[in-house]
Amino acid sequence: MNTSTRNRAFVLAVAILIIAAASTRLRADTGTCGGQMITLPFTDVAGNPFFCTITAAYFTGLTNGTDLTHYSPSANVTRDQMSAFITRTLDQAVKRSSPRIALSQSWNTQSANSALLVNIGDSPQLVESDGEDVWAANYGAGTVSQVHSTNGKLLGTWTGATGAFAVLCAIGKVFVTGDTTPGKLYRIDPRVSPGSVFTLSSSLGAFPRGIAYDGQRIWTANLGGSVSIITADGSSVHTATTGFSVPLGIVFDGSNIWVTDVGDRKLKKLDSSGNILMSVNVGNQPGWPVFDGMNIWVPNSQFEETEFKRQHPSLNKCRG
Repeated sequence: MNTSTRNRAFVLAVAILIIAAASTRLRADTGTCGGQMITLPFTDVAGNPFFCTITAAYFTGLTNGTDLTHYSPSANVTRDQMSAFITRTLDQAVKRSSPRIALSQSWNTQSANSALLVNIGDSPQLVESDGEDVWAANYGAGTVSQVHSTNGKLLGTWTGATGAFAVLCAIGKVFVTGDTTPGKLYRIDPRVSPGSVFTLSSSLGAFPRGIAYDGQRIWTANLGGSVSIITADGSSVHTATTGFSVPLGIVFDGSNIWVTDVGDRKLKKLDSSGNILMSVNVGNQPGWPVFDGMNIWVPNSQFEETEFKRQHPSLNKCRG
């Protein structure tokens, strides 16, 4: 083979390589999403009405297609493929919704010395978050503290809340029970500067501790042996006493109110008027119930009974 022939063969080989590379690059579909031109490695999604959602699924790692160049948009999904899609979707949802991920704080506190400690009022009892700040009822000081949940800064202290015990954040306000007899319910408007709490009602059952909201009314569990139902504006208070001994904790499950009763060691399901629909044995000294979206969890602690006797010796004597 002479030099001219070899040169022609070399040029032809280079041309073939260029064409092959170009054809490889062309094996992709392009579309516009949110004003941006997007290219996918697939060759079967161009013009698809779901091109942008396919793009999102690909770039977030939910799917890689059925092979290197095909997404197979009309193919059926098997059960094992479906489980992979669901698992990846759940993982992405957790990552996207986590403020810790957004703030690059994917770490956990390793020791008590690393924890953020904030000085608030005397004898803090129950706390509640409004989604941005944490509110704490200070029983001994008769105050309520507002603390920023991110940096721990004490934002304000509200006074005048005698016997402040439990906190409820609802309908843009903060409600606090007053552990007195008759019981009191205080209200705070977070939009105004800290000052004195507003007494919404002074006619609750004796010694209200637990507090819950059913979407329309506020409920309190009163250690004196009752459950109070209060309208959001405080204009009406109904107190139910039948079947209650020493109610302590209270929670709403989306349909019914549930109350823990230290006196007879039961968890009680109530109707909209405070009548007992069901009683469940839950062990000694049932405390503050929690609803996880499916089940109600009730801790049992000797502390609750001991603390109750210490704070209200006269009431304890009346009960024998």
